[in-house]
Amino acid sequence: MSVTEIVEGNTKLIIPEEHSKGGPGKRTGNVFFNEQMAFNRDVSVIFLRALDKDVSVVDAMCATGSRAVRIANEVPNAKDVTANDINPLSGEFIDANININKLTNCRRSTKDLNILLSEESFDHVDIDPFGSPVHYLQAAIRGCKKNGILAITATDTAPLAGAHRLKCERRYQSRPIRGAMCHETGLRILMCTIAKELAKFDRGMDPMLSFYADHYFRTYVRITEGTQNADKTLSKLIYMNYDRETLERSYSYEYDKEHRYGPFWGGNLHNSSHLNVMNASSTAEEKRCEKTLKIWRNELDTVPFIYDVSELSSSLKLSPPPMDDLINSLNSIGNATRTHISPTSFKTDLGLKDIVAVYRAMPRP
Repeated sequence: MSVTEIVEGNTKLIIPEEHSKGGPGKRTGNVFFNEQMAFNRDVSVIFLRALDKDVSVVDAMCATGSRAVRIANEVPNAKDVTANDINPLSGEFIDANININKLTNCRRSTKDLNILLSEESFDHVDIDPFGSPVHYLQAAIRGCKKNGILAITATDTAPLAGAHRLKCERRYQSRPIRGAMCHETGLRILMCTIAKELAKFDRGMDPMLSFYADHYFRTYVRITEGTQNADKTLSKLIYMNYDRETLERSYSYEYDKEHRYGPFWGGNLHNSSHLNVMNASSTAEEKRCEKTLKIWRNELDTVPFIYDVSELSSSLKLSPPPMDDLINSLNSIGNATRTHISPTSFKTDLGLKDIVAVYRAMPRP
């Protein structure tokens, strides 16, 4: 197999010369690598650097070992990192990347992740599969230490965002939403699924960072222990109603004839204290990380609804106003922020009637 060497962040990586460069990627060659996931790997680095203690980390489906090696090389408090992939060819890349960076805190593993996570436990368990993570959640939970952190990626964006409703219902036991809210609710379906799996083990969760980017959903949740925390977590699951004609949104903690979408995670997406100590310096995509961190820190993440100016403009037959002016006007009577989901989307605790009134009154260029 032809290989090439790149530098990502502060880490040298040996990767297949033939590899994916964008989108969800295709399985090219025998070992997978996607350039576009550099931002995802950046976030892993800055997330773990912000923890206030030493941690053991496993990337259970690591392919070339790029994420694990970057964590071992760029996160001072990552004292023990395991780069695991069942593909024996991946082992060759993992060894090469450990050696080229002269790492002593990273080791190779080529076990079935179900076996590895039943034999060992870690403070931080990362699952980043090609497609849906649902098949691996129970193994990840078993392999996560008390009060540990799960980092879960889902690249099956189309089902979670409602393009393939039946597939979403089959995989996640949740009815998705199409339209302006599809990526917000897709993320919340993933989080709901993790919450339900954790509850089976009498464990709950505290979300620390959750987002949609490029072609995937990603969430970091700290596990909370005990039946009370499991019940508290399940109490935050909601069902929604979304009328694409009237734009009305509402939610309920119970399924009924008006609230047939879901269930979704209805709690917070982020932990503000952790976000405030995350630092984007020395990352591969530093400017993007800094910009996105700012949005995450300011995002009104406890509101489960998202609005988009294209949706409002289409419904009201009005041209969209400047986003900053719209956010300022909404904040004059309530709370509103931009979202990380889209540069044209926002969240607010105002009702639709007030949103429409503000939108109509906005001056246009």
